[in-house]
Amino acid sequence: MLKLSVIIVSYNTKELLKNCLNSLKQATKNISHEIIVVDNGSIDDTISMINSFFPEIILIANKENKGFASACNQGLLMMNGEYALFLNSDLLLFEDTIDKLINFMDNNAEAAIAGAQLLNPDGSKQNSIDLFPSLLTELFNKSLLKFLMKKKYPSKRSGIDHPIVVESLVGACMIVRKNVLDNIGFFDEDYFFYMEETDLCYRIKKANLKVYFVPDAFVVHFQGKSVKKTPKKGKVEYYRSRYIFFRKNRGFYPYILLKLGLIIKLSFEILLQGAGVFLTLGLNSKVRRRFFITIYLFLWHIFLCPEGWGLNGK
Repeated sequence: MLKLSVIIVSYNTKELLKNCLNSLKQATKNISHEIIVVDNGSIDDTISMINSFFPEIILIANKENKGFASACNQGLLMMNGEYALFLNSDLLLFEDTIDKLINFMDNNAEAAIAGAQLLNPDGSKQNSIDLFPSLLTELFNKSLLKFLMKKKYPSKRSGIDHPIVVESLVGACMIVRKNVLDNIGFFDEDYFFYMEETDLCYRIKKANLKVYFVPDAFVVHFQGKSVKKTPKKGKVEYYRSRYIFFRKNRGFYPYILLKLGLIIKLSFEILLQGAGVFLTLGLNSKVRRRFFITIYLFLWHIFLCPEGWGLNGK
């Protein structure tokens, strides 16, 4: 059996993926491994790039965007490794990143899954861990909660310098035991994009297994490049995924309260952001863009959350 199966889902990120795969070569020199790329219908010559520069890679070329969870599951069905390492295509790995993750898993049998420390290109830290969504975290300012209750809501500012048990990971770089996935199930394909890793961590916790954060395993993350091309649709998917998580894991009444609360919150944001657009005479592109995205989200709710308004409608 191979030690590691690396699974990468790509969607119109050809150059970022090429850089990621080059860094992956250096990071897997001494590890028995395979690399599986699942492309979700890219139209930027990603397929020809992989065939030209990385012919050894196992390539699954979907004709359409099947969503992140579904594509990950396609990779899992093909894998032959003891561990599955899920990587976003917009990552650069350090030479010792994967060694540190594998060593941690090998020496901590209670760990079902572990995530790396995500870095911005300038070396500053990104949030790499998260809590399971609740009405408190979703209806109030999460940054304020992390500031006021540092122990309950750890963040990139917490100064974590050793592996710790966490609730959930930001899934850009995470390693998981294949036998755990065989027991609890693969990614839930009801999630098209966002929070599929949160749902997975939740099911791992329910199975009395542990989720770990390994802060000395670093990756550079060029955050959200594919979604930033369609920010309104990406935001819709984020809201939709939150509702799916609540409906599945929190129950009907918390789900309804969340939906009502977020509609009210969006209404206030439209008023505040509209005032911002007025005060800046519509000349500030960031203020204007945020305002129109908020209106789009509000209308999506008013029209009863139609499927075609998100990434799944492309």
